[in-house]
Amino acid sequence: MPRFAANLSMMFNEVDFLDRFRAAQKCGFTAVEYLFPYAHPKAELAERLNGEGLQQVLFNAPPGNWDKGERGIGGVPGREDELKKSIDTALEYAAALKCPRVHVMAGTVPADADRNRHRDTFAANLAWAAPRAKQAGVELLMEPLNALDFPGYLVGSIAAAREIIKLSGAGNVFLQYDVYHMQMSQGRLAQSFREHMDAIRHVQIAGVPGRHEPDSSQEINFPMLFLYLDSVGYPGWIGCEYRPRVKTTAGLGWAVDWGIQG
Repeated sequence: MPRFAANLSMMFNEVDFLDRFRAAQKCGFTAVEYLFPYAHPKAELAERLNGEGLQQVLFNAPPGNWDKGERGIGGVPGREDELKKSIDTALEYAAALKCPRVHVMAGTVPADADRNRHRDTFAANLAWAAPRAKQAGVELLMEPLNALDFPGYLVGSIAAAREIIKLSGAGNVFLQYDVYHMQMSQGRLAQSFREHMDAIRHVQIAGVPGRHEPDSSQEINFPMLFLYLDSVGYPGWIGCEYRPRVKTTAGLGWAVDWGIQG
């Protein structure tokens, strides 16, 4: 039986962020994820989670200046000190929210830059961060992002992600498998998931095209995919990282068979 986590950065935008925890719980979700928690005090977020009986299953480490287009600093040479501070901050939040996973974004590579240098920087940063995260009981995740939505992103494929993990020598860095990005970049979802399942610790979903609800209007057969993940024994959460076309609750028909409803 698939276990779904509501992504509160994208879903339930009809209400203020702190009210989305209750909105998700009312629809039957038992877990949540979101991009960043840092605009809110740790104690306030923990209170919302506990009050609604929700698990926090994922968030991202600070990404640099998101509003100015930065998409992570993990692989940006010269910003190693900032990266270390961001990991410390993320682990503080993870402890307060009892969150077992943190996604570390790699950042983009300028067209005239040495991509290998960025790759090696990310590997070295992960080598530093992984043992600290492990001591805190937190897994670090890396997510391949497609080049159309994230042009120049350092980690554009599973192969690139696994190369960086190998270079880092870290035993506490794993894959975040986003079905939307994988379909946009390569397809072959069942095959790639099976081939890399040993390293996958979190899954996210959204429809293609448009990154909307994972329903029958999309090119991915999501009911088949959910059954497939069950059949291969995937034990983790599936984050619903999609943009509702209209009101979130109106688009939850795809999840009725899995215990979620508007």
